[in-house]
Amino acid sequence: MSIAKMQPKTHRDPLFPIIISVIVASALVVYPLSYSVSGWRPQFMLMVMLFWVLCQPTWCGVWFAFSTGIFLDLLMDAPLGLNALSFIIIAFMARFLTRERRILTFGNLWVITTLALIAHLMITFFAQVLSGEHFSIPRHWLPLLTSVVIYPVIYYLLRKWRI
Repeated sequence: MSIAKMQPKTHRDPLFPIIISVIVASALVVYPLSYSVSGWRPQFMLMVMLFWVLCQPTWCGVWFAFSTGIFLDLLMDAPLGLNALSFIIIAFMARFLTRERRILTFGNLWVITTLALIAHLMITFFAQVLSGEHFSIPRHWLPLLTSVVIYPVIYYLLRKWRI
């Protein structure tokens, strides 16, 4: 038997890819776009957070979701805690509902992410209704389509660090 077959398989630490992906997602969130295109901007931070929470559960959990949500609130000048609350609820539900299912295929992750995007938009919609803010309903739901289309690209770029 060769020595290469006897050595245990080593896993790479995902710390730097996690940090870099959050920085890139935050840059894409605040990158200036024209008014007509900005309504279609995908929910990059939510998709990155959900990928890490589902694919690296030992490294990223509810606290990671909370910190990325607070970070997004500060970046977007949103009411402090709005995205954090939404991210915590989504991360908890995703982890709770997938705890028995450790084999998450790309299709499963795509469906979970789509449902999480809908849940995030519903939570922010109800929060805006409760706070009395005026907004455009069609413009509020535009990022759903682009986020669902962009998710395979995010998955392809980050899949190397899946467990």
